[in-house]
Amino acid sequence: MSEESTSTVTPPAGVPENRDEEIKTTAPQSHWRSDIEASLVVFLVALPLSLGIAVASGAPVVAGIIAAVIGGIVCGLIGGAPLQVTGPAAGLTAVVAGLVAEHGWRVTCLITVMAGIVQIGFGLAKVARAALAISPAVVHGMLAGIGLTIVVGQLHVLLGAKSPSSALESITQMPGEVIGLHTASALLGLGTIALTLLWPRVVTYLGPLRTVPAPLASVTLMTLVSLPFSVERVDLPGNLLSAVQLPELPDTAWLSIGVGVLTVALVASVETLLSAVAVDKMHEGRRADLDRELIGQGSANILSGLAGGLPVTGVIVRSATNVRAGARTKWSAVLHSVWVALFSVVLVSVVMRIPLSVLAGLLVVIGLGLVNLGHLRSAHRHGEAAVWVATLAGVLLLNLLEGVVVGLVVALGFAARRSILAKVEVVPPADDPDGTWRVVLAGTVTFVSLPTLARRLSAVPAGAPVKVELEVDYLDQAASEHLLDWVEEHRRGGGPVSVREQGAPVLSELIGGGKARKGRNLDDGSSGSAAPWDHGLVEISSNVPVDAGEPADRVRVLDGVGSFHDRLGPRMRGVLHDLREGQSPCTLFITCADSRVVPNLITHSGPGDLFTVRNVGNLVPVRPSDPGDSTVAAVEYAVGVLGVTTIAICGHSGCGAMRALLEPDGDLGGALPGWLAHAQDSLHRFRDLGGTDDTDRLAQLNVIAQLGHLMEHPLVRSRVDAGSLELVGMFFDIGEAEVRVLEPVTGEFDLPAGV
Repeated sequence: MSEESTSTVTPPAGVPENRDEEIKTTAPQSHWRSDIEASLVVFLVALPLSLGIAVASGAPVVAGIIAAVIGGIVCGLIGGAPLQVTGPAAGLTAVVAGLVAEHGWRVTCLITVMAGIVQIGFGLAKVARAALAISPAVVHGMLAGIGLTIVVGQLHVLLGAKSPSSALESITQMPGEVIGLHTASALLGLGTIALTLLWPRVVTYLGPLRTVPAPLASVTLMTLVSLPFSVERVDLPGNLLSAVQLPELPDTAWLSIGVGVLTVALVASVETLLSAVAVDKMHEGRRADLDRELIGQGSANILSGLAGGLPVTGVIVRSATNVRAGARTKWSAVLHSVWVALFSVVLVSVVMRIPLSVLAGLLVVIGLGLVNLGHLRSAHRHGEAAVWVATLAGVLLLNLLEGVVVGLVVALGFAARRSILAKVEVVPPADDPDGTWRVVLAGTVTFVSLPTLARRLSAVPAGAPVKVELEVDYLDQAASEHLLDWVEEHRRGGGPVSVREQGAPVLSELIGGGKARKGRNLDDGSSGSAAPWDHGLVEISSNVPVDAGEPADRVRVLDGVGSFHDRLGPRMRGVLHDLREGQSPCTLFITCADSRVVPNLITHSGPGDLFTVRNVGNLVPVRPSDPGDSTVAAVEYAVGVLGVTTIAICGHSGCGAMRALLEPDGDLGGALPGWLAHAQDSLHRFRDLGGTDDTDRLAQLNVIAQLGHLMEHPLVRSRVDAGSLELVGMFFDIGEAEVRVLEPVTGEFDLPAGV
């Protein structure tokens, strides 16, 4: 039965209170039933996998059981990923098999212990997040290489032979094994593969059996089928404790052992972290503490190695099964290990009936599962398919560590190439041969890109109008001088050239002697007002005026329209297409007409988010003083028709309307004095508080007064009282580029929480 506690939260002063509703918090239900059920499901998956991984690693079969027991209990209790299940993993099979072949099993146990110590060091140094910075193409290529190594090795076992020590040997010796295959073993292995793959499709027709995991079902059924045949089976001693082999010190080869320790530690840590991150995305509970998880994994590997077990990692197959089975806490992972231990002690004779070819078939399926072609397609979309392929080939043909190094080198090469070589594109006019050519430079432009830049610029015909668009974050001396020289030479040949900076003012700062001139318009002394998002022109020379004969402001506006069609329009077309039939904004945003206040910019919002009203002083007339006012009409439309849930009034620093209130100009005529009358109560309150010439404080008090005006409108008040509409006061400090929000209790404007 769930236990529920109820608490009522009283809104602060100034915020409408909804007395009809209470905010309820629900305490979690008892987790034990869910965790026990999930642990049983995970146990059924983990047992055959642990046995198969031990056999594939060349270790004693009992080593897989020891690792499953210690990994689940120790990491479950100490680790930082409560729903992750730890145990022997296929990702380490090739590594362990190589270590066993080179050093023997007991020295490999020592390597596991030392790798655990290294993992604890990783956790204490808090490098878990840094480990996730490895290119996904390298990680996925490594897993695919491990998967294919498992497949080619276990195919030999499936055919009734021994697995070779390397993937290359497995590939070259495969034809001979096919010729001399053991028919019964091969049929059992192939049957295991087929049943494991088909079980999820046929299980829906099997009633109560639908809860049985595919690995357990395939191993159980094929073991029953194998009973009449003479095939090689799991070699497990009757007394498990007598089979435990403790680690021992090697006589020599300490360098090779050091490499093995580092390899096990790195692979186990990366696989654990990737699994933990993936599991976090599968549930809504507490996120994993990755550094603590590494400490738990290291502790488990130390104990597993001391007890003669395989190295362990967080395993995505078992962890995903745990989450899907309804696990709630760490006790599910702990209990699954308890069931593994009990089964292994009580039913040793059952485990010994499992054919090795059946476990090999199961591992072939697991190995193929590590080769995820979706990862290859993703790498291809990001231009990193070569990294994936290089890593896979290196792991398959060399060894794990060397394969990963190959992948990292290729990944770094691609990264260096993208950083060094800039995008240089020359676009001829689409239709009109006498139209404007576009030259686009993006990224980091250095001397390395000069040959490409010179070759592309030479394709522009002499005398043709050119628009140069810069989207660069760095422009070195060689590249900037070449570009400027080309612009001057092209202009001398009669070709008009405009240079536009789409991003950072890199060229402006270079021309300005290390500091961009005001407005970024470098036009021989004429001041500009182009803001960073305005994509202002960079005039390099006054020899050829830009769009001569046109008013400067009109040129800027029309040029901005052209820039919208060139750059922003194509990116926004999908969003605007979805909005073509209507709008459903969430907020009515009332602010000043001041050109320095850009509502979508300071609220980080896009098309369709804000229903914006702008007027001098961000004023809201009190109804019915002016029933025909457009601001009042916009409020009624936004609240009554569009159903906005928030109305925000935003004032700003340096407001001219507030200055006009404090220092009225006797010669000021027209509509402005009558309009500013809607702010007289703001001025009176300012005077009552002792204010004199602080226009910014007046602007803040004006926001509060206009919120009061909104509450005088019956429609607004009724929605606020019903709890379906919230009023928010804001103040934009232009000089500090800060947006402050009104605190209803104190009446002060502060930065939002978390800023």
